[in-house]
Amino acid sequence: MFTGLIQSLGTLQPLGGDRFQLTCLPDKAAVILDDLAIGDSVAVDGICLTVEEILSQGFVATASDETLSRTTLGQRHQAATYVNLETSIRVGSKLGGHFVTGHIDGIGSLQDSVKTTNSWILCFTSPTSLQNLWQRHVARFLVPKGSIAVNGVSLTIAECDPHGSWFKVAVIPHSYAQTNLSYLQLGQWVNLESDILGKYVEKLLLLGDQVKSVNSLSTDDISPEFLAEHGYL
Repeated sequence: MFTGLIQSLGTLQPLGGDRFQLTCLPDKAAVILDDLAIGDSVAVDGICLTVEEILSQGFVATASDETLSRTTLGQRHQAATYVNLETSIRVGSKLGGHFVTGHIDGIGSLQDSVKTTNSWILCFTSPTSLQNLWQRHVARFLVPKGSIAVNGVSLTIAECDPHGSWFKVAVIPHSYAQTNLSYLQLGQWVNLESDILGKYVEKLLLLGDQVKSVNSLSTDDISPEFLAEHGYL
């Protein structure tokens, strides 16, 4: 579990296949490496990866096929130069962002970036080739003032359209300067994780509808086939 508050930037080097070497930038390396241990979880651009080998300035991790297909790890040429790094929270740690699991829902693309007097307004939408994934796993969780993790950065949705085809976030100067959001170019891809609380609410509502549907049935409507279809057998 993570908070979405980035601790350091780093670089990512493919080692062949599904293995990657992460190297922390020197100025913040100690924040990540001081108490890092084999088996620890680190969010890399919002992707939860397990530390398999510790190096003097970084670590090595392996990504599953699902992770490579669902995230920018498999599309590094589309992503920012640097990656955001955050170690997992410890019991008793401050939760300054929101609950971030490190399980990416989909990929977004930077559509627009506007500097205002006190923030940067970034607009994200779906890459053309990934619209189906966006609609299934991202769009329905986009709500004004809701939380979302963009490359692992905890942000608040400032605005989105009713269909969830795009959303905007306001990034304060500190967050902009300390994360790879400042390195994003128009059209580059980012990892998106919707708020886990929204997913649980949706699940509970769906279960509630199923219960109401079952309660409205007569005993004549209930058959082994009906029970199997609704997950009771």
